[in-house]
This record gives sequence, structure tokens and C-alpha cells, in this order.
Amino acid sequence: MISIANLKKSFGDREILRGLSFELEPGSVTAIVGSSGAGKSTLLRCLNLLEQPDSGQLTLGDLSVDAASASRHDVLAMRRRTAMVFQQFNLFCRKTALENVTEGLRVVRGIEAAEAEQLAREQLDRVGLSGHLDHYPAQLSGGQQQRVGIARALAMEPEVLLLDEPTSALDPELVGEVLATIRQVAANGQTMVLVSHEMNFVRQVANRVLFLEHGELIEDATPDEFFGPHASERTRSFLRDYHLAHGTADYQI
Repeated sequence: MISIANLKKSFGDREILRGLSFELEPGSVTAIVGSSGAGKSTLLRCLNLLEQPDSGQLTLGDLSVDAASASRHDVLAMRRRTAMVFQQFNLFCRKTALENVTEGLRVVRGIEAAEAEQLAREQLDRVGLSGHLDHYPAQLSGGQQQRVGIARALAMEPEVLLLDEPTSALDPELVGEVLATIRQVAANGQTMVLVSHEMNFVRQVANRVLFLEHGELIEDATPDEFFGPHASERTRSFLRDYHLAHGTADYQI
């Protein structure tokens, strides 16, 4: 069980997260949606303490961390159980695809070189990149770079995979290959928390949708509930605006 209790985060006098509380089931895919500035990415970064919350309790299995007083040991323990896929890929530009995946295995997990390379090869094959092991990021398309990022995260065997707008930096024609990879990972039972603006994908892959607005949890629902006629008026307004912006004329509320 993953539990978040009364999570708060401010930058200066700007309150970003306003006491969020929710629980996640192992093996579930939770999508975090909302308008720009709602606090989605900040929430995701707080879950593995890339951003330290001002207050709140984070619990992942038998690990429980008081966010405001988290020690370096707590931070490292939480990060060993989670892995992040970033918007901008964050690959090492002077390392090949294989080296990018191998790096964390050796440095963080302490795995010997030969075993780390074998595990990295397996993960890159899993995301369809076995033919690009020796390619540097500049030699890969954006979709391929993001799939390297996913392979790198999966190689760490995280209890929770965190994905922060994994398709936002991609050209439209490359989005599909990354979404297909995420769908495959979800089908294998990986617990995932996904920040996304791809509503059709959220509807297909998520077990649960959290709708944030101004750092508050407006709706916590299944996809059928969230996209259905009984969602809150604010949720329906958000979806109406989304579909109008994306030219989906047949959207019904």
C-alpha cells in the first residue's frame, strides 16, 4: 500500500500543494490530471523527494517518511523504491543507450559490470531498442530517447514508477510509440503514477484518476466515473475545455 497524508508544498509565499491525501493500490495505474499550474509535476516530484514537501507523511510498504524532517537516509530509501521518467528524458548525452541504463544499476544498485550490462540489454529489448544499444542520445529520436528513459527506470526494479508528462516533449508522430511502451509496462502489473495530458490514453490505461486544481484534489475517481456523466461540474468543464482545445467535436457530457 502507498499512502500520502496531508502533503503540503510551497515555493516562497506560493502554495502549490494544499494538504493532499490519498492511497494507491499495488499494481494500479494512477493518472494525475489538471490544468497547467495545478501542482501535478510538483506532486510527482514530492513522492520520491526530488522536491521536499513542507509537511506530510509518505508511506510505501514498510517505509514511512515524515516529509518535513526526512533525513538523507530517508530520501535515499524512498528513491531506491521509486523511479522517475522525466519530460525531457534527462539522458547522459555522452553515454550510449546501453551505458545510460547500465549507469544506475552499477552506481545505485551496486551490480557488477557484466550483470548490469545484461540487465540493461534486457530492458532495452523490452522497450524495442535492442538494435540501438550503441547509439548516443543525439542519434536517437525523441521517442527512442524516452524509451531509453523508461528502460533505465524499469532496470531499477522500482516498486512505483513515476512518469512526468512522458510525451509532452515529443513530436505528435512519436507519441504513439511511447504510449504503447507505457501500456505494455502497465499490463505487466507495474505500479505507476502518471502525470499526463493525453486524456484518451488516461481513459484506456488508468485504474484511477486524480484531478488537481490549485493544489487541491477536486476528484478521485475511476476512469468510468471521471469521464462519465456523473462527474463533478468542474471536472466536466475541464474535460469540455480539453476536448475543444484538441478538436474533439464528438465529446459528450
